[in-house]
Amino acid sequence: MTNYILYDDATIRAQLLPLTFTRPVSEIRCGVWTLTEKWASYLGASPSFLTEPYLQLKYPLKATTDNVFLNGAVCANTLLAQAVEKLAIGEVLIAGNAVVAYRSPYEVVNPKSQLKVVPLTEQCTIIEHLWDIYLQNGAQIRADFEQITRNRASQPITDPHTYCYAPEQIFLEQGATVRAAVLNAQNGPIYIGKNATISEGSVVVGPFALGEGATVNWGSKMRMNTTIGPFCKVGGEVSNSVLFAHSNKAHDGFLGNSVLGEWCNLGANTNNSNLKNDYTNVKLFDYATHTLTDTKQLFCGLFVGDFTKSGIGTLFNTGTVVGVNTNVFGAGFQPKHIPSFRWGGGAEGFAEYRLPKALEVAQQTVARRGEAFDEMEAEILRAVFEISNR
Repeated sequence: MTNYILYDDATIRAQLLPLTFTRPVSEIRCGVWTLTEKWASYLGASPSFLTEPYLQLKYPLKATTDNVFLNGAVCANTLLAQAVEKLAIGEVLIAGNAVVAYRSPYEVVNPKSQLKVVPLTEQCTIIEHLWDIYLQNGAQIRADFEQITRNRASQPITDPHTYCYAPEQIFLEQGATVRAAVLNAQNGPIYIGKNATISEGSVVVGPFALGEGATVNWGSKMRMNTTIGPFCKVGGEVSNSVLFAHSNKAHDGFLGNSVLGEWCNLGANTNNSNLKNDYTNVKLFDYATHTLTDTKQLFCGLFVGDFTKSGIGTLFNTGTVVGVNTNVFGAGFQPKHIPSFRWGGGAEGFAEYRLPKALEVAQQTVARRGEAFDEMEAEILRAVFEISNR
């Protein structure tokens, strides 16, 4: 059986920080699935990971004498999987100037020059920058929806007070609940995961994905191209945004053109701007260059690393990047970049978030959901703390 390894392209990984501080590139969610889950579905296999050393304990590498290395930033599809499966040892699959995959007994530093090039003519979606996650999310919801629901029947919506537009484009997994809501799938599919809940008075517009065990709270407005990952809780208004898993934006407030990692919590009435008043392109902090990079996007919101929280009424400016395990609060707009492991905000500024206290809060955050925060998770956060305070 072919051995598949998802590897982190070093340049892309840096461009996807702070989200990739705590996960390999392929563990980013875009659409219904993570990029790992897409490859696993299309290849019918469970890949291992080639990532940063401090992440390898949680995301182990399994290598053999015949491996197919997959670019972890690529969104898999049927045609890509077929092309990958045809690779011979010593061949590299190239889309434009990007490596999609190569087959080799060992990791190759520069596969384009060291291996036989096989050009890919089909379209290939690569998540190279933070903003690509929400820009590609609608198309990826459509693609994942088609793959997940093929030859399957949706659970019925039995609530008499729920109204559906284009019901053939709405799919409910086992145990999903919808009450007194409006589901509009005319512009794209709506996927509702196992044991997920859409509560009374909510309006949901597709493309939209709600992960397993996730909840849309009462009177919420879920706008198109939005993914709410497994076990998240959301309320208020969310537009063209992605929440990875176990994160909360449970109260009123606006979240637009944004991405939240795992175990985040936005306090009540937290809002972000996603459009500048002068309608110029949004610039975003780039961890690779430590400068502001032009996203070439008019709409660009908030990007938040794992375990970060905001206090009630927090205001985030257009194109704000917040690191891992940071606690943000205080009046007025927050800075456009807040590093990992910081505490504070507003006029008072920020102090270092002491590591013992940060780990204690992280453990409590996870325990509240009945999950285990083990030493492996703690070691990853310790490594991020050390990186962030060099």
